[in-house]
Amino acid sequence: MMEPAQSEMNILSNGKSHDLGDDMGVPMKTFLDEDQFDDPDGGLENEEFLPTPDGKKLTRFTDFEGKTSFGMSVFNLGNAIMGSGILGLAYAMANTGVLLFWFLLTAVAALSSYSIHLLLKSSGIVGIRAYEQLGYRAFGTPGKMAAGIAITLQNIGAMSSYLYIVKSELPLVIQAFLKGDTDSDLWYLNGNYLVIMVSASIILPLALMKQLGYLGYTSGFSLSCMVFFLSAVIYKKFQIPCPFEEFSANTTAGHPSVNVSTHSHEYINGLVHEDDDSYCSTRMFTINSQTAYTIPILAFAFVCHPEVLPIYTELRNPTKKRMQQVSNISILVMYTMYFLAALFGYLTFKGNVEPELLHTYSRIDPYDTLILCVRVAVLTAVTLTVPIVLFPVRRAIQQMLFPTKSFNWLRHIAIAIILLTFINMLVIFAPNILGIFGIIGATSAPCLIFIFPAVFYIRIVPKEDEPMNSTPKILAACFAALGVSFMVMSLSFIFIDWTTGGGHAAGGH
Repeated sequence: MMEPAQSEMNILSNGKSHDLGDDMGVPMKTFLDEDQFDDPDGGLENEEFLPTPDGKKLTRFTDFEGKTSFGMSVFNLGNAIMGSGILGLAYAMANTGVLLFWFLLTAVAALSSYSIHLLLKSSGIVGIRAYEQLGYRAFGTPGKMAAGIAITLQNIGAMSSYLYIVKSELPLVIQAFLKGDTDSDLWYLNGNYLVIMVSASIILPLALMKQLGYLGYTSGFSLSCMVFFLSAVIYKKFQIPCPFEEFSANTTAGHPSVNVSTHSHEYINGLVHEDDDSYCSTRMFTINSQTAYTIPILAFAFVCHPEVLPIYTELRNPTKKRMQQVSNISILVMYTMYFLAALFGYLTFKGNVEPELLHTYSRIDPYDTLILCVRVAVLTAVTLTVPIVLFPVRRAIQQMLFPTKSFNWLRHIAIAIILLTFINMLVIFAPNILGIFGIIGATSAPCLIFIFPAVFYIRIVPKEDEPMNSTPKILAACFAALGVSFMVMSLSFIFIDWTTGGGHAAGGH
């Protein structure tokens, strides 16, 4: 008869349980012989472990046989990284300067890759590919619950912000396509109806897929939408002069949109006029009152850690080296897109760029067909990211509430429907709650990116292999400290923002 704690350890990361019988009878050292995992070809990854005392052999990952190709895994992880934060990066560059922004973005990309390395190494040592189970192996039930709750809160916050973008932007885009000469009481201009329709018709069917791998095609399409966005930003750089000419409501053909006139009025009052030369000079290095806010936005620009292990679980021929390559390629592609979008967005508007890049284009011509198509593409990309982000939440809920239960379609579907219903209700009835998610994001994101991977690694890798004073453990401890400092910094800025009534400390995902 297995102890409850032991059965908990043998959970399949896709929610199934498997019987490893004598797992716990194996000396820990059999799991931890580092040399067998440092094979350059990764050929030993699926080799069998040393025999157990009763002569049985244990395979490395007995949890799940993955069938997702390398390319699809790259698409899925890239889509998980790519959030709406890309729209704010040009504003971040305006407040740091080109060189400082490039340095910070490079540092964050490298740190994210190192963080994934820590996660993969820990998961390889214990043969478990579930974030919550790594927490369990490191700290018992509290570790499992901490990881599960952080993933749930982080990803529910991300999904809420994505659906909030759909709710607020989609009616404006439809209205602009109709040239604004419509009655705003029409149902298809009501954001609440639109967000429910998008959730029910697009997000829910995708979220009901049994495995993440099937979403590779929609992830590829989502990323191609963002490539279109990037192409348009680069093209517009050579079309728009600086200083640019502000669109005024008087020039429209007799029926100015109310949104346009109020926007123009706000922006003219809120910004230095465009004829100011300092607003059209390119700055390589800038420090101003907004610079500090860009650090948390950039620090969380590559949040994909809750999705790494589920994607690893479904990867065909899963080796640590292969999954690290998936991660590195995804991060490199996103790094390139982030930098180019920020650079060309910034070079187009220089000092006049706004926190949301596409709104700046609307100041020139709200009915520009290319920019309207780009806004549709961004909305499509954001919508298709929601199912990818929902998978780890459902998995975390299953690990926390039904740890020993095997896969069940009814439970799989019910959790997805309940989650989407809950998030829709938040977005429709309590949009102000997004401020609370700012705090949750500032707490859970550094935990998932920096603190948990580092402390799990320190606890899971045994002292005989790597003593606490060894370089890898010291680096991991510094990494965790960096995460704590990011958390303190983000929370401080949010509270300063709240007390001064500003609106700058937005999340970066």
